[in-house]
Amino acid sequence: MTTHKTTRALVTAVIAAATIQTHAQSERATLDPTQGWMQESVVSEDPARTALDVARAHIANDQPSKAKSILNDWLDNDDFAESPYRPEALRLRGDAKFAMGREFKALYDYEEVIRTYPESSEFVTAIEREVEIGKLYLAGLRKRMLGIRITYVAHIGETLLLRAQERMPGSLLAESAAIDLADHYFDKRQLELAAEMYDIFLKSYPNSPHRMHAMQRHVYSNIARFKGPKYDGSILLDSRLLIERFARDYPAEAERAGLTNALVVRLEESAAAQQLEAAQWYLRVGDGPAGRFVLNRLVRDHTGTVAATEGLQLLQENGWLEDESRTIEVEPIGPEPTP
Repeated sequence: MTTHKTTRALVTAVIAAATIQTHAQSERATLDPTQGWMQESVVSEDPARTALDVARAHIANDQPSKAKSILNDWLDNDDFAESPYRPEALRLRGDAKFAMGREFKALYDYEEVIRTYPESSEFVTAIEREVEIGKLYLAGLRKRMLGIRITYVAHIGETLLLRAQERMPGSLLAESAAIDLADHYFDKRQLELAAEMYDIFLKSYPNSPHRMHAMQRHVYSNIARFKGPKYDGSILLDSRLLIERFARDYPAEAERAGLTNALVVRLEESAAAQQLEAAQWYLRVGDGPAGRFVLNRLVRDHTGTVAATEGLQLLQENGWLEDESRTIEVEPIGPEPTP
């Protein structure tokens, strides 16, 4: 499980790399007659640029509070109000807050970059930071309240990952956010949301390296939602189609995971049992035509199942097998039967 400490180290490493690059760009080689080539630091003449470089160095050196102080002054300085570096300053202040363990407050700076400066090169970086925070919240990181992490905010994590998909559709970042969110729903047994998210993922990223994983869990999410023959059995029909598709695309993995014809047969039996239960309910409440219709459909659609055999016996007991060629089937009117 990813921890806040791990992510903080990751953010620090990223910024450190940026700092090294900046320093490399601010040095130049000079030829000394006696000592040969030497690196000479070049001091920027732009005070706005210099302040940001210093702040970035503080973050890279694990001194985010110093960086935050510099960036607060920078952002409050009216002389820099129209500076082209403003998106960078906001993102750096967000990084400083993030590194200080104030990730929720960092979101305000990242959001300002995203909403106010979508054309900036900082746009993607800000979304990346929000996704990292979102994953932390989904992993169980709690929001600070009065200095103590006591508030569970997985819903904020979900929102951040959904926003990333909306803001950068089709990107690798959005793909990562989508599969992480689907897995979160699956792990938390929010199966309807998981099935929906896996379905969206598979339609949006048909060539993703996570495709097999998403297809398999899509099947599991659907099957687990079926509560028994007294409930809606349409989920089982969808599951059967998903299993057949998975077995066709990944035969070896389907065999290993048990997603084979044997499971399809069991689902067929369950779907048939659900229809038999519905027909019996119609018969119990005195709705013979509806019961007869469902029994006929059961025998037709699920031939060979145990439930279809029982349904055939019920048709015979009620005298509905005498002349099936003259039978006019009428779809039952009203809601699905409720136990």
